[in-house]
Amino acid sequence: MTTRLLLLADTHLPRRARALPDQVWREVEEADVVVHAGDWVEEPLLDALQERAARLVGVWGNNDPAALRARLDEVARFETDGVRFGVVHETGPAKDREARCAASYPDLDVLVFGHSHIPWDTTAESGLRLLNPGSPTDRRRQPHCTYLTLTVADGALHDVVLHRLPPRTGTR
Repeated sequence: MTTRLLLLADTHLPRRARALPDQVWREVEEADVVVHAGDWVEEPLLDALQERAARLVGVWGNNDPAALRARLDEVARFETDGVRFGVVHETGPAKDREARCAASYPDLDVLVFGHSHIPWDTTAESGLRLLNPGSPTDRRRQPHCTYLTLTVADGALHDVVLHRLPPRTGTR
């Protein structure tokens, strides 16, 4: 069995953009699991993803209000095809991130996180893979807005791809 995942974080809708890019919505339709690592900012995106995604796993971030925090966990865990995933918004500073996360999440194979808007793909000495998809709507100081896709099969990650979105037109 193969499972296709879409990883998102830091969408900040509607503050940083009016909507998710069409390319991301197409990925939502193709994914078996959509993961959102926090900073939704308002509930309509959560509602839309719950409606359109085959399966949604999400957490709240530091910019998410009480209404979102009431609907989402701070840390989410799930397993697919023998791979144990965790999702959290913040992991602290980049320095020593791998060792810190490996100590905090010894029961995981993959930790998806957000907060920085900076794409990240590293592996701790313990084997924990850390993935940050960046942001599909707020690139901050990054050259592109981004998201990640990957597949899981036979207990391993495959085809981990960072997608760069074209620049948005208009003011938002």
